Amino acid sequence: MSAPENSEALSPLTLAPEAQRQLFLEARTANTFTDEPVTDEQVRAIHELVKYAPTSLNQQPLRVVLVRSEEARARLVAHMTGRNQEKTAKAPLVAVLAADLDFHEELPRLVPFMENPQAIFADPEAREGSARFNTAIQVGYFILGVRAAGLAAGPMIGFDHAAVSKEFFEDGRHAAVCVVNIGKPGPDAWMGRLPRLEYEEVFRTV
Repeated sequence: MSAPENSEALSPLTLAPEAQRQLFLEARTANTFTDEPVTDEQVRAIHELVKYAPTSLNQQPLRVVLVRSEEARARLVAHMTGRNQEKTAKAPLVAVLAADLDFHEELPRLVPFMENPQAIFADPEAREGSARFNTAIQVGYFILGVRAAGLAAGPMIGFDHAAVSKEFFEDGRHAAVCVVNIGKPGPDAWMGRLPRLEYEEVFRTV
């Protein structure tokens, strides 16, 4: 029996094919951007979408600084490495994504059904590990949210993390995790699609 003309109709995924392409299949890390600005309204819409994605015990440790002024952009570029300096200097919007290492202070509001949830994270080392892990999850959500807004993201970890943390989070309780350039993709924005591991290389059943 021949395959149906529209094989997508038999896909086990319920997400619309157009959304699959926009979020995953055709999306790439952008290296260049147009001059079209990214508005606060777009960023707010991204947050309103991705804030519902899950974290462990609803921790939500991600904190974001939007770098818009020329003065702040210059301070950030100084701490980027290699080609990341030029990319960061030219992107319409740059976001510094950080982990709030004292996220547990918000837990009484975020998990109101628990009594004294802060006590679970009394140990600073364990708290930092949880903050960084859950922030990394939220970084992924944020990138998908940028794509859902019809924009492209250029996430980077090539920078002086300690210096950026000190520069943009003066209170000392935040650790910069990732810098993301955001905007409409410009000319030659994409590298070729790099290889991915196959299902059999990633999954096993026990």
